[in-house]
Amino acid sequence: MSPTGTGKPRKRTRKTAKFLEKPGCVTCRKARSFLKRRGFQLYFRNLVKHRLSSAELEKLIGSRDHTEFLNPRNELYRRKKMKDNPPPRREAIRLMAKEPNLIRRPVVLCGGRVVLGFDKDRLARL
Repeated sequence: MSPTGTGKPRKRTRKTAKFLEKPGCVTCRKARSFLKRRGFQLYFRNLVKHRLSSAELEKLIGSRDHTEFLNPRNELYRRKKMKDNPPPRREAIRLMAKEPNLIRRPVVLCGGRVVLGFDKDRLARL
């Protein structure tokens, strides 16, 4: 008898996640591989071809600190010294919508949670 008590084997449900990436990004490849090994069904969005609008970024960031979404490896981030002088939220969202490489990636959305970059511990808890 199955764990459900019905005599039928229980179907294993796969976790699904939205995976916002820049193709060719090494960090994105590592995170994608990590999640696939854990059995995730991933739905991809190429942030370069299909940019996030300001409204989408606003919704994605929600009440979180917007500076966490800024990519410190980006040229614009370094040139404008955003680490020491981060832009206000509205300006940061406008810049990320215009320049998607300024968004820390990948962005993984699963069950109402958001994980930025290849954070193995946080990805493992999804």
